[in-house]
Amino acid sequence: MDLFTPVTLGDLELANRVAMAPLTRMRAGASGVPNDLLVEHYAQRASLGLIVTEGTYPRYESQAFVGQPGMVTEEQQAGWARVAEAVHARGGKIVMQVMHGGRVTHPDVNGGRRVEAPSAIAIQGESHTEKGMQPYPVPHALTGAEAQEIKADFVAASRRAIAAGLDGVEVHGANGYLLHEFLSPASNQRTDEYGGSPEARARFVVEVVTAVVEAVGAGRVGLRISPENNIQDALETDRADVLATYGALLDQLRPLGLAYLSVLHADPAGDLVQELRRRFAGPLMANSGFGRVTTRAEAVQLVEDAHADLVAVGRAALANPDLVERWRGEHPENEPDQATFYGPGAVGYTDYPFRSA
Repeated sequence: MDLFTPVTLGDLELANRVAMAPLTRMRAGASGVPNDLLVEHYAQRASLGLIVTEGTYPRYESQAFVGQPGMVTEEQQAGWARVAEAVHARGGKIVMQVMHGGRVTHPDVNGGRRVEAPSAIAIQGESHTEKGMQPYPVPHALTGAEAQEIKADFVAASRRAIAAGLDGVEVHGANGYLLHEFLSPASNQRTDEYGGSPEARARFVVEVVTAVVEAVGAGRVGLRISPENNIQDALETDRADVLATYGALLDQLRPLGLAYLSVLHADPAGDLVQELRRRFAGPLMANSGFGRVTTRAEAVQLVEDAHADLVAVGRAALANPDLVERWRGEHPENEPDQATFYGPGAVGYTDYPFRSA
């Protein structure tokens, strides 16, 4: 296999195996409606094999960041339709990452609403809010009935994404947000059907993904996980428990035939990720770059050695709208400017230059 050759993920036929990782950029303003800036940003990167959008909230309680886009209203759906149209006009493919922030938010971020989680355990640390940095609150522990409401909102947002013309959805089960909070024994201390054993902790994620598949079709649905990432207090420090939890998750999802599994892990070629890939039995999107930059050499190696079917790239895709062309020709790259990653404007977002011919 070669990084620059086509690949099929379920219903998605991609021109190459370089994917744009989901990147929080906080450019959607207070309304959460994708604007001209977002349209241009994503359209610029259409030559990547697949664009995975930034995490997009499916209900107001689940908004984790000021300026995060949503998929709750007609206006938000219309904004995303403009994004999809612009990406498709340049030959690209784009899926929406549907993300419930869980306890990683604050009432001064989500419009004064409650903060939702599997258990009433706060994260250590502070949240960026409209009123500055504030400690994370103790979240509301969801009832079983409330969890079903959230599942319905994942489905509704996914239906909206397809109606808006996006090519699919990625269910966000990683990085310490709500679905990952159910998986981690540190954040899930429930005693009902959604807590306790590894199988029980995996149950809600299985239910959400299954419901989304029933709504929009398995060939349009991916799942992102981040075992052992140990971020935002969703700790997973016992390898045996990690394997039992994620093994139970993937054993139950395997018959669905999802488009892909995206795994964020420092060692994509290692035993854990490759065992999870075997349990999933479908296309694997590898992402090693959380906290470090994924290089061209690493991406090429992962695909050539058949450790992954495609590679998700973050900062290099952020700084190089024409990343595939640069990597294919081994041309110099723009350097990402971390000072402008988050903010309201075009600087550090749509002003990175394309390579001159």
